[in-house]
Amino acid sequence: MGLLDKLSGWLGLRKKEVNVLCLGLDNGGKTTIINQLKPSNTAAQEIVPTIGFNIEKFKSSSLSFTVFDMSGQSRYRSLWEHYYKESNAIIFVIDSSDKLRMVVAKEELNNLLNHEDICNKKIPVLFFANKTDLRDALSSVKVSQMLCLENIKDKPWHICASNAIKGEGLQEGLDWLQDHIKTMNR
Repeated sequence: MGLLDKLSGWLGLRKKEVNVLCLGLDNGGKTTIINQLKPSNTAAQEIVPTIGFNIEKFKSSSLSFTVFDMSGQSRYRSLWEHYYKESNAIIFVIDSSDKLRMVVAKEELNNLLNHEDICNKKIPVLFFANKTDLRDALSSVKVSQMLCLENIKDKPWHICASNAIKGEGLQEGLDWLQDHIKTMNR
């Protein structure tokens, strides 16, 4: 660690590093959301389905994010729990237009929230009700009802309607997440 790093750490100027898990079923838009949050000069031009997981890093005004973009394919969901212990926040992405798999998303969310490495942590959970621009998409309120988010009493949570391709709703969610990460670590 260099002198400037030490000095900025002592003065509290160094950005706090946080580990964020980005979870949800496959084809929900997780990778597209993460790609939109990265600086435009590092954003991918073409998004491909995630196999296993990807690690992305980006900075906001006050935090340095390491995001674990986890595959949502059923055969890879068992990998999620290996990253719970080190996580500081969770982004859970739901495809608002995929009504048939809403039950599966709810089941995976319940498994996540009841896991021993998560259930006792008071970490913030940000939900993106993604693809709200599609014709038959559910509203974020309806997604919240279907997932029974009102039953989450031990963690701060927030749901944002989003369109990952256009970047709509993402900054609102990121702002909420930053505020809650900062207040939880005081």
